[in-house]
Amino acid sequence: MVTNSDLRGCMRKHFKIDSLAIILTTLVLFVIALFVKGITHDLLLEAGIFLVSVKLIIMAYKNSVASEKITKELHAIREMLRKCSEDKEGD
Repeated sequence: MVTNSDLRGCMRKHFKIDSLAIILTTLVLFVIALFVKGITHDLLLEAGIFLVSVKLIIMAYKNSVASEKITKELHAIREMLRKCSEDKEGD
């Protein structure tokens, strides 16, 4: 089960302060537009902009997770090569 502290740690790890500021700003502007424009055709434009921002944020998150995974794999490969090199030198 995921706890709140685990979730906060994950967010801090993958989302920097500038990303969180963009998320918050986009959400605030969308809510303001919702009240100012009302339920009209312009709301669809605002919703589209909001969804594009969300998509970019999700892509940044996935990129961060993938980058971390690749880095771990590279460290494992480097460690295996180091051990292999030490074994050959010992022979």
